Amino acid sequence: MTQDHGNGVRHYRWGHSELAVDFDFGGAGRADETGGPSGAAWAAGVGGDSARLLRVGRPGDPEPKDEDAEVRAALPLVDLVLAGEGTGFSGPRFTGTALGPRLRYRGHNATYDDGWHRLTVELHDPASELAVFAEYASPDGVPVLRSRVRLRNDGSAPVTLRSVSSLLLGALPSPDDLLVFRARNDWLAECRWYTEPLRASVPDIGRDVHEHDSRAAVRLAGRGSWPTDGHLAMGALNHHTDERSWLWQIESAASWSWEAGEAGGHTYLTLGGPTSDEHGWREVLEPGGEFGSEWGALALGTCFDGALAALTTYRRLVRRPHPDHERLPVIFNDYMNTLMGDPTTEKLLPLIDAAASAGAEYFCIDAGWYDDSAGWWDSVGAWLPSSGRFPGGGLGAVLDRIRSRGMVPGLWLEPEVVGVRSAVARELPDAAFLRHEGGIRVTEQGRHQLDLTHPAARAHLDEAVDRIVGEWGVGYLKLDYNITTSVPGLLSHTRAWLSWLSSVLDRHPSLVIENCGSGGMRMDGASLAVAQVQSTSDQQDPLRYPPIAVAAPTAVPPEQGAVWAYPQPEFSDDEINFTLGTALLGRVHLSGHLDRMSPGQLSLVRDAVATYKSIRGDLRAGVAFWPLGLPGWADEWVALGVRVPASEVTYLSVWRRGGAAERQLSVPQLAGREDVQVEILHPSAPASTAEWDGEAGVLRVVLPASPAVLLVRVASGG
Repeated sequence: MTQDHGNGVRHYRWGHSELAVDFDFGGAGRADETGGPSGAAWAAGVGGDSARLLRVGRPGDPEPKDEDAEVRAALPLVDLVLAGEGTGFSGPRFTGTALGPRLRYRGHNATYDDGWHRLTVELHDPASELAVFAEYASPDGVPVLRSRVRLRNDGSAPVTLRSVSSLLLGALPSPDDLLVFRARNDWLAECRWYTEPLRASVPDIGRDVHEHDSRAAVRLAGRGSWPTDGHLAMGALNHHTDERSWLWQIESAASWSWEAGEAGGHTYLTLGGPTSDEHGWREVLEPGGEFGSEWGALALGTCFDGALAALTTYRRLVRRPHPDHERLPVIFNDYMNTLMGDPTTEKLLPLIDAAASAGAEYFCIDAGWYDDSAGWWDSVGAWLPSSGRFPGGGLGAVLDRIRSRGMVPGLWLEPEVVGVRSAVARELPDAAFLRHEGGIRVTEQGRHQLDLTHPAARAHLDEAVDRIVGEWGVGYLKLDYNITTSVPGLLSHTRAWLSWLSSVLDRHPSLVIENCGSGGMRMDGASLAVAQVQSTSDQQDPLRYPPIAVAAPTAVPPEQGAVWAYPQPEFSDDEINFTLGTALLGRVHLSGHLDRMSPGQLSLVRDAVATYKSIRGDLRAGVAFWPLGLPGWADEWVALGVRVPASEVTYLSVWRRGGAAERQLSVPQLAGREDVQVEILHPSAPASTAEWDGEAGVLRVVLPASPAVLLVRVASGG
């Protein structure tokens, strides 16, 4: 819908029943609107004015009180920096570039196909002759806006890019009204959300006196090939009065950046990939050359939980389809608190039998299967089985044993690295590795880093994977990554890496790939769209894992988020139930010395696995919420809920690590309902209680012991 206002500003509204996006095309040109849900809309600009994104909201959201102020607060549709151009504003900001306001509107094209609404707005810079395409997409009925920017050099001289925004949005509510959410993400302590008023970082400097906006902003950047080391590539703004939420992710397996600050008394938000100032990145576009930014996605909700539900739906729609997302098989992995990288035939065979008896459906042999000597860390790269670890039939006999017990065999692999002592490091050319300026190979912890843009590197990995999967019959690969680096060619490599993963799945469509980067250091939207399973952590302490498991659904849908459950024979029954219960609303990654357990202990494991299998069909469509709020790292009580939108069923897991024995869990979707049934699913013989209070809309839980866990199914009777 296009509206030409009397003041010469032409508004264009694009979206669907759950999304309304308003643009200002500056009164330029004429509109020739056609189509509808199955057609296309095209408007050609002849006046050469700028374009701005005014508002992203839901159709029922409050309209701005002062529309003219909203227009004044809007920013250019795209911000980018070229070498020699710089910014138009002093200070370390990703916005306010010299080139952004110079971009002229040329036209826009709107289409609808296969459940997605798409819009492309074409801009042009008359000085550099860059053609700029702002691309937007949104799944029908889902309040999520996906955005990126494509560039094409239509000039006769090269241009060097120093930064490109994926999404730039101004005219959000004042910083006075907003809270900003971020999530620290450190090794063994992932997904730790924290919040503060936006004004704490963006002070009111008295704009009416200085006639300038504040240079302050909330800035966050991920650096290097562990894109979620330090923070998740996410953030959110929440209105502290009406609870509206703007939640985003940047879909990059490399570096990224986002910023929220003040412009014209309103809040602006910009999302993007690597930049020159933050990451040393640059991209040279020769005449005719093209470049596309990383995708960013912005989800809207009436609260944080609602925005996360929309983002979860979106994540399921953009990821690669795979049967694993429907089946959710139970995976046993021999590493965590068990073999710890020291597999042998003697150790594996009893574990395989015990895992099958417990109900595991996949069995993954973790690190060490290729190790023929001490100090294998800096000699990996050939990915051939050890001859000494598997006597009497070799690794193949162990894989056969896994299959004979009705499980799919899996192997750990760290494909991107080559040890400095490996023969592969000498056989491949220097150009097959990531290199510093001057051509020096990247070396981290005794390992080189392959560059998947080079055909020799890709051919080496194709040979290894086709041997392991195609010849050995391995159906699960845990792809780990235990070094991190940051060099100018990283973005191209990570894009080639994801392309390579897709090609592997094209050749081996039943293969299941787990994405692990030293735990959750690669928990980004781009990787999650290709891999089937995501490691959430390497945390070995069962008492410290619950806050990670509870917050993990903010970053990954429940059916993809692998959570370790590692019961041990020396554990008490309560401790066994605790570690098993931590994984039941995620993806069960079973481990532990099951082969040394008593029959009674093993029955506890079987019961928990059976419970998981009984609910996993709901988890693949469930969306998370937090009855006690997002967890703090040291909280004595934490809780995770998963509601199933297509039914009246809700699952609640609650952990007590200390404090009083009773808590109330808010379940707002069932508030006021008296016909609610409560069933304790885990542990199988609970000492705890859970009762529904329909008037208050809460579940009253009593956990007499600590530590303890409870999984409850809450359903309306009709």
